[in-house]
Amino acid sequence: MVRKKGSLILCGAFLFVAWNALLLLYLWGRPPIGRLGEGGGAEPGGKEEWGVGRGKAGHVNLAGEVIRLAEEVEVQLETQKKLLKQIESHRAVWARQKDVGKRETVDTKDVKEEVVRQPSKPPLPLKDSVDEKAQTALQHTQEPVLTVAPDSEQQQAIKEIKEEIVEKNKLVTSAASPEVVIPILVIACDRVTVKRSLDRLIQYRPSPQQHPIIVSQDCGHAETARVIGSYGDQVTHISQPDLSDIRVRPEHRKFQGYYKIARHYRWALNQVFNTFSQSTVVIVEDDLEVAPDFFEYFRALYPILRSDPTLWCVSAWNDNGRDALVDPSKAELLYRTDFFPGLGWMLLKEMWDELEPKWPLAFWDDWMRQPEQRKDRSCIRPEISRTITFGRKGVSLGQFFDQYLRYIKLNTQFVPFTKQNLSYLLKEKYDEQFIKEVYSAPLVKIEELQQGGSLRGPGPYRVQYSSRDSFKVFARNLGVMDDLKSGVPRTGYRGVVSFLYRGRRVFLAPPEGWMQYDISWS
Repeated sequence: MVRKKGSLILCGAFLFVAWNALLLLYLWGRPPIGRLGEGGGAEPGGKEEWGVGRGKAGHVNLAGEVIRLAEEVEVQLETQKKLLKQIESHRAVWARQKDVGKRETVDTKDVKEEVVRQPSKPPLPLKDSVDEKAQTALQHTQEPVLTVAPDSEQQQAIKEIKEEIVEKNKLVTSAASPEVVIPILVIACDRVTVKRSLDRLIQYRPSPQQHPIIVSQDCGHAETARVIGSYGDQVTHISQPDLSDIRVRPEHRKFQGYYKIARHYRWALNQVFNTFSQSTVVIVEDDLEVAPDFFEYFRALYPILRSDPTLWCVSAWNDNGRDALVDPSKAELLYRTDFFPGLGWMLLKEMWDELEPKWPLAFWDDWMRQPEQRKDRSCIRPEISRTITFGRKGVSLGQFFDQYLRYIKLNTQFVPFTKQNLSYLLKEKYDEQFIKEVYSAPLVKIEELQQGGSLRGPGPYRVQYSSRDSFKVFARNLGVMDDLKSGVPRTGYRGVVSFLYRGRRVFLAPPEGWMQYDISWS
């Protein structure tokens, strides 16, 4: 269609120029008009027709008339010349837009094929196209209307539309550009089993340039230092210089380890952001093993974290990620959560600049869960964890390990997150669909879930709690973690905990109309 319009315009312009050229040749090539002053001239009625060209002496000023006509033709030719230049410039723009349209068509086809390959529709809507306004703008830019000279307001509108389309396309592709470096910071101490962590990180790392590994070691443990050093230039080994004990209150002497960990985190993160001048980092500890798509996961979610101010971290961990509580067919399923998960998480430099001046002396992870730090912001977490912990030994003396952590399922299926549209995780879109999904689910009693006979289908079903005690009773009976930090349940979003129970999707949820967490529930 655009090519036909361009051809017609060029053909019309050519005919107009040719006609003016022939007229000029005709005027210059006419027979002599005759001697001036002998009547009318060579043509019948010459006196009347050429009277307008008479000079002061009454002579017909034919030369002046021809010059005037020639000047008019020249003006027309100049106008046509400008028009041809505009047509050529528009043709170049159309050609570029046509190429963009083809690429976007191919990309859309690839995404659709990827969606078809996914096993089934997840309980939460995972696909959301670019909004209607951007789609309309995209159609208009792919089928332009010829504009000879757009004014400044039109140019500004076109610029804004193009910028909006670029932003939307960034979210559609949901992948950090190749120039973005996302380093991995490994927090180590005295575990020689850090080798297990480093082996997997190096095995699955797609690019040493895009994902440098920095191992920060505390404790000064020589054998662990030798293990880290054996990797040569595959990792960067840095050592915490201050190994001294920290003065604490007598009743906190048994928590000396937690104080040292907080000090080490502060020093190591300052090294990454200030000494190595990185803009983001993924933090893991020396007792974590990562999944095959660990790097793919964080690379895909970096643009979402960067673009949504209501997010403050991306975590690879699901606190309720035990084998029986997750859907193995939904490895691509991601959630927002109000609970800071840790255990493999991504942080931006801007967030560290906010946190570092008030960084706590101890218990940094619970400090992160306080409302003063969280400020109603959320994290992204997966249905199936991209990390597992194998370190029962540690300062927590195996707390939760035997009961929960050892049973966490590690994802083994590679999910191409960077080829998916992850814009559904943006707060405005996510909240609308999430609330609809949760509160349209049938409300059932816990006994109905446990017996199961009267329930039909895989759910989802909703179990409602209304107090701290009822939450804890229901959580224990359904097998999910029942503790709350600053009133927030583990994996909770808007008070809702999502998990599988005997093969059925369950939402353990507060009453509809939830407003905020009650810190007294902690």
